[in-house]
Amino acid sequence: MGAGKSDFTKDWDEVGVDIRSHLQRCSEQVNLWLDRLVPGQEAYPEIIHRAMRYSLFAGGKRLRPTLTITTGEMFGADTDLIMPLSCAIEMIHTYSLIHDDLPAMDNDDMRRGRPTCHKVFGEAIALLAGDALLTRAFQALAEMNVEEALLGRKIRLIAELAAAAGTVNALIGGQVVDLESQGKETDKATLDYIHRSKTGAMIRASVRCGAIAGGASDDEIEVLTVYGEKIGLAFQITDDLLDRLATSQELGKTAGKDQAVNKATYPAIYGVDASREHAARLIDEAIAALQTLDRDTKMLQAIAYFVINRGS
Repeated sequence: MGAGKSDFTKDWDEVGVDIRSHLQRCSEQVNLWLDRLVPGQEAYPEIIHRAMRYSLFAGGKRLRPTLTITTGEMFGADTDLIMPLSCAIEMIHTYSLIHDDLPAMDNDDMRRGRPTCHKVFGEAIALLAGDALLTRAFQALAEMNVEEALLGRKIRLIAELAAAAGTVNALIGGQVVDLESQGKETDKATLDYIHRSKTGAMIRASVRCGAIAGGASDDEIEVLTVYGEKIGLAFQITDDLLDRLATSQELGKTAGKDQAVNKATYPAIYGVDASREHAARLIDEAIAALQTLDRDTKMLQAIAYFVINRGS
């Protein structure tokens, strides 16, 4: 997978939009807003803010906030609503990565090509940095400056993200089942729950939140929910494949960790080729869902293809 594109899906360029420039634009916007929303590293107590920023600005493609921005822009969402929302999503994602890397969880020393937060600042500060980012995310959401007519939409967005980051078919629940499944025989239903919850819930929420922020109809949100679920699962299957097939240098984190701890993954259960085929089918289904919308969905289509080809 890391050596070349999948044979099972199109390249994002075939959609006819410049996904690279779009990703760069969204990433730059998010970084600017994150810098405003997170205390500077000189703010007392300095160590916690240095740790938060160390992980938050460590790089990464900003996929989740890009999905929120892209969907929000498709529906004409206001920048003052969509950008704090996108940043909150990235803060929640980064908090989950910091905690995932801790020795009590996945015990990883590298993330995005450099030492993980706990290797630099110690386990206690890393734990607190994750907690602080999660807390700051909801502060950013609560402080979003919206007109009185949009207060109901704002509350709905806060509830949407809280649910996606929680325990029921959501991020924390998926992590719990992932931990409990290590070293055990894992069936397809359990594997799907892990992937759809630990990874997929926040990707689905990123799309749904953009739509909600832009005032999409319930029918439109339902279509985008299908899209988000499909690309979320395809993302994690691709992650599983990259862990097995790419190098640590290519990944920016330790390769082969899933096999080393006997973690439940798609390649482990179904093999590499079948996993690639399943991920490609999911992308095709996500694109088919988008094509039912009376909107310009080309950039979301390109993002779907990017998800499955991002290791190439």
